[in-house]
Amino acid sequence: MHILLIHQAFVTPSEGGGTRHYELAQHCREKGQELVIVASNLNYLTGTPLPDCDGLFTKQRIDGLTVLRAYTYPSLHRSFVWRVVSFLSFMVASAWAGLRAGPIDVVMGTSPPIFQAVSAWLVAALRRRPFLLEIRDLWPEFAIDMGVLSNPLLIRLSRRLESFLYARATHIMVNSPAYRDYLVDKGILEKKISFISNGVEPKMFYPEDQGNAIRKSLGLEGKFVVTYAGALGMANDIPTALWAASKLKDQDHIRFLFVGDGKERENLERFAAEQHLTNVIFAGSMPKAEMPHILAASDACMAGLQNIPMFATTYPNKVFDYMAAGRPTILAIGGVIRRVIEESKGGIFVPPGDHQAFADAVLYLEQHRDEGKAMGKAARTYVENHFDRAMQAAQFSTLLTTLAK
Repeated sequence: MHILLIHQAFVTPSEGGGTRHYELAQHCREKGQELVIVASNLNYLTGTPLPDCDGLFTKQRIDGLTVLRAYTYPSLHRSFVWRVVSFLSFMVASAWAGLRAGPIDVVMGTSPPIFQAVSAWLVAALRRRPFLLEIRDLWPEFAIDMGVLSNPLLIRLSRRLESFLYARATHIMVNSPAYRDYLVDKGILEKKISFISNGVEPKMFYPEDQGNAIRKSLGLEGKFVVTYAGALGMANDIPTALWAASKLKDQDHIRFLFVGDGKERENLERFAAEQHLTNVIFAGSMPKAEMPHILAASDACMAGLQNIPMFATTYPNKVFDYMAAGRPTILAIGGVIRRVIEESKGGIFVPPGDHQAFADAVLYLEQHRDEGKAMGKAARTYVENHFDRAMQAAQFSTLLTTLAK
């Protein structure tokens, strides 16, 4: 059985970013289901070309997976308009690659970016195969709420495209329970929707490790380390964490560590320099394979999003990584992920955008380290029982088998 996945931002553990699809693909291989992935020839976080990906189309074999690298115009981080140009270039190239991908039983498209889902629909239609649409974020609603998409005509066209894809998908898969509710409210039949949560591979992380090598390399020995690991974009509200760091500048034993890259990194580093935040370290992007060691070197972790109602619907990947690493989370996101943290007793919720509450939470965990360790242990147990990737992969595999019949 062969499944074609079109995913511009697909990454492996040797790259920075979320590896949900890599992990699902590896589990499916054990069940005799091969995922063929059409991905970009650019690093999604940095926008730079990947090595050995020349021309319009490059076929790779990575850890037993077939990855078809399709040309993408290198303008991801220039501006909103140029970002769309990059998406559209991948949409065209990925459709061409999908039509040349060999025998396929199911075609899967994932959104965002929504344009690659158009590629998946087209390939499925031309090859007369079932079309599985995965919704990882609610586009265009997030872009509208953030003010990134404000032109009335573009909003109307975007919503028409969204409805077009929902109507033509054979089945829709979502990774947050709130997304399922959103789709039902849009008039999508509940039986057409499967909820397969975001989650984590707990065995990748080592809660008892202290990350001494990482601490030494980054000059963090003897410090209380609060870590953010993920994209440095507009949505992630890193400025709130930086303002919290400014509140704690006189606490020399506390360090804020940011591991990741993205469009806003240069602006964030400039802000930290202007505010003389010597307690902040930007370590850059690191491969997912290094993340267990980074989180092991952390005493607490942090995650935030802009204070926008629609963001309360998300299940961010990074939070599950933090929990699997056995570290308490300072969470500045409301909604469904807040319920996970509170039900697990795995961290502290602070109102999104409230930098004073954020700083207070950091200081509390620094002053109550045993309580923080207990939170981390509870978080680890919770994800093992509820968000283990192996359980999600079994659900995913069953769904693929059903669609391929």
